[in-house]
Amino acid sequence: MAEEQEDMTTATPPELSEGAVEGTGEIDLDLLMDVPVYLTVEVGRRRMTIKELLALASGSVVTFDRSVTEPMDLMVNGTLVARGEVVSAEGQFGLRLVDVVSPKERLQQLSS
Repeated sequence: MAEEQEDMTTATPPELSEGAVEGTGEIDLDLLMDVPVYLTVEVGRRRMTIKELLALASGSVVTFDRSVTEPMDLMVNGTLVARGEVVSAEGQFGLRLVDVVSPKERLQQLSS
């Protein structure tokens, strides 16, 4: 009997399966429009030891693996979706997008 049960980790909910929109084979994206996601801008990366980390104090400068002239990465839930330049918008930081990752490349990132 256990063999007959579908693995719930791979099951597709009926509302997201093919043909979910009146038999057209399209997915109704309206179902996803209110799902919150986290946007982060990655300045760069740096690997350091715990000793170096504990030595950081107010005024310390941490350098990253990216030049100030390179665009920053815009991540959505940890997946790269665009790159852009930091700008000031109404007294806050903003990001002017200069390169958007294609949907095909985004899907490839998710599967790897």
